[in-house]
Amino acid sequence: MAVSPMKTAPFTEAVCGKVNPNPLNWVLVNLSCVGSRAEARLRVRPACLQLEKTQQRNMQLEIKKLEIEAEKAVVFSRFCSSSDIKELFCAAAGVSRNTDLSVLDSSGAMVSIDPTMPHNTERSPYRVVPVTGGQIADKQELFQNVLTQVAEQISRVFKINELKADITNRLTMLEKRVELEGMKVVEIEKCRSDIKKLREEIGSQNRIFLEDHKNLSPRRDVPSYPKYHLSQDTMDALRRTTFDAWQWEPNEMLSCLEHMYHDLGLVKDFSINPITLRRWLLCVRDNYRNNPFHNFRHCFCVTQMMYSMIYLCNLQEKLTQLDILVLMTAAVCHDLDHPGFNNTYQINARTDLAVRYNDISPLENHHCAVAFRIFSQPECNIFSGFSPETFKQIRQGTITLILATDMARHGEILQSFTEKLNDFDFNDQEHVTCLKMMLIKCCDISNEVRPMEVAEPWVDCLLEEYFTQSDREKAEGLPVAPFMDRDKVTKQTAQVGFITVILIPMFQTVMKLFPEMEEAMLQPLRQSRDRYEHVDQNDQVERFLHVSLEASHLFGTHRLPAGAEEEPSGEVEE
Repeated sequence: MAVSPMKTAPFTEAVCGKVNPNPLNWVLVNLSCVGSRAEARLRVRPACLQLEKTQQRNMQLEIKKLEIEAEKAVVFSRFCSSSDIKELFCAAAGVSRNTDLSVLDSSGAMVSIDPTMPHNTERSPYRVVPVTGGQIADKQELFQNVLTQVAEQISRVFKINELKADITNRLTMLEKRVELEGMKVVEIEKCRSDIKKLREEIGSQNRIFLEDHKNLSPRRDVPSYPKYHLSQDTMDALRRTTFDAWQWEPNEMLSCLEHMYHDLGLVKDFSINPITLRRWLLCVRDNYRNNPFHNFRHCFCVTQMMYSMIYLCNLQEKLTQLDILVLMTAAVCHDLDHPGFNNTYQINARTDLAVRYNDISPLENHHCAVAFRIFSQPECNIFSGFSPETFKQIRQGTITLILATDMARHGEILQSFTEKLNDFDFNDQEHVTCLKMMLIKCCDISNEVRPMEVAEPWVDCLLEEYFTQSDREKAEGLPVAPFMDRDKVTKQTAQVGFITVILIPMFQTVMKLFPEMEEAMLQPLRQSRDRYEHVDQNDQVERFLHVSLEASHLFGTHRLPAGAEEEPSGEVEE
């Protein structure tokens, strides 16, 4: 841009236009002030150029001197941007470069400020009018008013306010409906979320907390496990105490349980829907955890032993069908959602189960709660056809039997039953309830009644669960029971004591009412005790010989106990 000093001029003339082939436009600006508003008149005419140097290669011109008498010349290239040209106009007008300008032609129409501005003549000058802040504010206010009016008109035409009010009312009604009718769904989803968090905490902190099992929701479709057709040999074997559950898969065990309910006449006598029965059994299976001992196979073994005792002791002739239904159902549900850690741990570790049930049989109370939470689902409620009074009896009876499986109450229940034996009356409801408590206790710890090859794996499973608990108790600084400590107990000593002190006295007491149990149950128990005692004695002899040999080598002597032979030296082929 080249600017010549302004001499005398009442107003400034400007020439705006293109000079070809030169890529430059010459703009001459004269200013005058009218009142508080600055105006500029622009006029387009050919420019007079004096060039001293030309760069021919890129066809660009370099202005060295501009002489126009008494005029200020503003020069801009046709390649300038609109903002650059505007700044030139602002500079020529003597206002801030951020000032908004309006360029008007002779007719008052606005002209865009850019390199392509239309050519004009001296008789049709442009006017440059700076826009004041008040004018901008007025425009914004006008624009805002127009927008407001348009919004009001649209609102009236489309009834937006009415639609908004209607939608708000509908949403309010839906929220109330969800709150009143959908609370269960919300709670279930919350429980599932809590369960996931609890399981993560259990895995990272080795703690046991209360958790509602994720599989409590029943299966609404027709159960998918295959229906096995049991052979007559299998059905006969199910009625015996020697049945081997290790040979059966979970789906096969479900079919066996289903057969027991049909075979005992429970489905027919109580009009139980077979599909509901299958859904219930599936849900029960899904709510047993994969513990070494307290799992679904243990549930099946206890129920099968109850089924065999019903036939062995002819209980259907002595008890009502309702009593039989309660016995079978309590056996199925007696260890639901067992966490694998007993009541002692729950109480000492102050878990949520212990806190919830005030240290009173926390596990057994939890089994009951899970069982009837399953029954609360219509798709799994095999008692849906019962009257409220009958269902109340079933519920109370089932709870009573499951709570009786707490071994902390063993002495109390055994003593109560012993006192009733001399004048036992099958028509006395209190006597019958006490008998049912003894029956489920016998079934719950009846593994040693079965053949050795069936019973012994259960001992290993139980010890594995015990040792896991005792390891955790040591890590958490909690008391450890000696019979659960891997450093203090052996399989033989544990079983000899348990069979001698607990099993045989309990089964002998029940046998006084049912002599049929002598051959089928008492004799196998005595044989199991004798076998473990013999193994334990052999172990003691081996330990004694081992200690003696170590002592003889230590003190340089080789005297052995009478009858003992020294092992040959050197390597022994395995």
